[in-house]
Amino acid sequence: MSVGWIEDAKRRAAVEAVKEVKDGFVVGLGSGSTAAYAIKEIGRRIREEELHVIGVPTSFQSLFLAIKCGVPTTTLHEKPVIDLTIDGADQIDDELNLIKGMGGALTREKIIAASSKRLIIVADERKLTRKLGLRQLLPVEILSFAKPLVTKKLREIGGIPRLREIEKGVPYITDNGNFILDVDFGVIENPKELEEKLKMIPGVVETGLFIGMAHTIYVGTEKDVKKIVKR
Repeated sequence: MSVGWIEDAKRRAAVEAVKEVKDGFVVGLGSGSTAAYAIKEIGRRIREEELHVIGVPTSFQSLFLAIKCGVPTTTLHEKPVIDLTIDGADQIDDELNLIKGMGGALTREKIIAASSKRLIIVADERKLTRKLGLRQLLPVEILSFAKPLVTKKLREIGGIPRLREIEKGVPYITDNGNFILDVDFGVIENPKELEEKLKMIPGVVETGLFIGMAHTIYVGTEKDVKKIVKR
């Protein structure tokens, strides 16, 4: 697969998903490269179709892109119920469970997803997998103060954690001012059970496991877009 093919697949999936956005909607604006195509398409529809929507960004990245594309924005404080959110994913299993967070916005993405009537995921077909964790790390956002404890506890439950860095010795900092540990659990046989174990560790803010949250997936392939709906 060439890079050009992948980008085209992402774009087509995003454009198809944005067709679900109706006039008057409050829309959660996801983060990452595929969600960026959705924000751009919403901006195009606002300009060319006089679509009236307002977006709730999941990150500073999506906020700045929305401003650039002419998408009006608000906050959860003003619009606590979101009609639908369009976001990307790093991995999607057969049950539509997700791993998200390689872009660093997992906590805000999960809060926005949980505030939404529907979560629509856009991705290229490389993101589909039979089981989560297969050749995929799990991002875990943590309080910086808690790093020694969380690292120890993650190892005790079978994880191999690595602090995310922007360069050697410089930790990546989330929009919330926290660290991210990228954890290798291998194949995750029971995502719900793992999520519960992780949430019991003091200092864990949020995990990249999105269990049972996605309603519809638009998957860009080499030739078309496949729609997968939650069973």
